[in-house]
Amino acid sequence: MTIQHLAVAKLFDGEHWLHNVQVSFENGNISQIVAADAASVLPLTLAPGFIDIQVNGGGGALFNTAPTLETLRTMVKAHAGFGSTALLPTVITDSVALMQQAADVIAAAIAAKEPGVLGVHFEGPHLSVPKKGVHPQQHIRPLSEAELAIYRRTDLGVKLVTVAPENISAAQIRQLVELGVLVFLGHSNADAATVNAALAAGACGFTHLYNAMSPLTSREPGMVGAALASPDAWCGIILDGHHVHPLAAKLALAAKPRGKLLLVTDAMSPVGTTDTEFAFFDGKVFRDGNKLTIETGQLAGSVLDMAAAVQYAVAELGVAQGEALRMASLYPAQCIGTELHMGRIAPGYRADLVLLNEQGLVQQCWIGGAAQL
Repeated sequence: MTIQHLAVAKLFDGEHWLHNVQVSFENGNISQIVAADAASVLPLTLAPGFIDIQVNGGGGALFNTAPTLETLRTMVKAHAGFGSTALLPTVITDSVALMQQAADVIAAAIAAKEPGVLGVHFEGPHLSVPKKGVHPQQHIRPLSEAELAIYRRTDLGVKLVTVAPENISAAQIRQLVELGVLVFLGHSNADAATVNAALAAGACGFTHLYNAMSPLTSREPGMVGAALASPDAWCGIILDGHHVHPLAAKLALAAKPRGKLLLVTDAMSPVGTTDTEFAFFDGKVFRDGNKLTIETGQLAGSVLDMAAAVQYAVAELGVAQGEALRMASLYPAQCIGTELHMGRIAPGYRADLVLLNEQGLVQQCWIGGAAQL
């Protein structure tokens, strides 16, 4: 592969800001970063590509509806338009057969080194009915050998599973962890004691903090309180202005240690399209601006993209731009164990890059050194 060079006015390497530099990359990896003549640089910002660990769909495709390589490619292309260079395609609560089909597709993508696909996130089916959100109740069920056979697979890349700890035992959580699964807690009505027992058993994070989980109150901290109080647990958060009030988001930023709060989209199929509705199991989801709901008005995922989440963190929450970029790249990489080659711009790291203008809008991105737009 030919060596490529990119000279920019500003570069965020994952920790520090650099000015007037040239980045070189070849064979999918960054090879060199050197000073550049200020007169020759693009007046833009280069940052590590965004990593989204909760993506249900995009580009008009929903992974549950059509678990195929074509769907994965459509999702990656759509989200690359907003700076995401790596995804965990997410399977919403569904049948064992659908889960197996999705796993086979993910395995094929991993084997083929399909750009942008890191593994899979099974959001369910071991959830709590009272906090199911729009997950189909008919598919919510206990953990059985059928699902364990899927989670046991070693050809799926990163494996993340969201569970409700009141419906899955600490012993089962330990079993999943031993199988190499990252166990996140969510869609749960558990009390804080149950949540803390799950964390002690090896659960390491929380799916879309605040949403579909027992709230923080004075005498029962619930899952929200346990998540905010846990110094080691990761928390994904949806910053679209609908899922989380800005004051609640600021509380999370204040409570969580630096590096433990990360941006996710929970994106559905309309991202990157003008679609105003789509089929979802036995019903429909409707889009109003950047808000998705079912007929009852209940939120149903989002049309959020990572670039917009970064912009919201900066503009609405007062997060420094560098920290917001880390929340979209370095911290997700650390969460899923890919931080040794993703989430930074440094020699030897993958050339997963996003080029932004002053407004934070994506001008170009590269996955493994290949331009996407």
